Amino acid sequence: MIYISQDLDLALIEVKRDLLNYTIVDSRDREFLVEHANEAIKRAYITTSTPETIILVAPKFSIIAQNKLLKVLEEPPFNKEFILITKSKSSLLPTIKSRLPVVNLSKKSSIKENIELDLENLGEEEIYNFLKQRQKISKLEVKNILEIFFLKILNSNSNRYKLDESLLNHFSKSIEALESGASPIFILTSTLLRFLRDKKD
Repeated sequence: MIYISQDLDLALIEVKRDLLNYTIVDSRDREFLVEHANEAIKRAYITTSTPETIILVAPKFSIIAQNKLLKVLEEPPFNKEFILITKSKSSLLPTIKSRLPVVNLSKKSSIKENIELDLENLGEEEIYNFLKQRQKISKLEVKNILEIFFLKILNSNSNRYKLDESLLNHFSKSIEALESGASPIFILTSTLLRFLRDKKD
């Protein structure tokens, strides 16, 4: 995932908020150079028993450093994933942008603005359209969406969904599955289908 933001400090806080295991290669005060890329690659090939996110943050990534990162971004080692945080999408190579989805935090004050879904009137067409727009969704985004779904149901005045032990377990196991490397779009799909199945007429 690539996050674009003019405020790298705030973007970093937001990105790592829901990450359990991460490493930061920090070059916020200068351009991301080859030595930073080498450090990131070295970290990626250190074996870990649990999934680890490697966060690369810099106002700008040098062309040489980006080329150095191409292979590991295209085929990250087992249990590893990458997040890039930078100020400008245009400074990134097309080959980098094609490997990772891009989220412009400068234009989105909150992910909540992009997940408006009427759970009260959920149907197959609504689910299809919602998922179609999010085929490359990240683990972090799905975790945020699950949290918002949970709060919507918790604060709902209707009796359309029942927040019982079974549904609570589903949320908990979904988060665990994401942390274990499950496909984010699969977890999101299974949750929406669960809502559709459980919806009370």
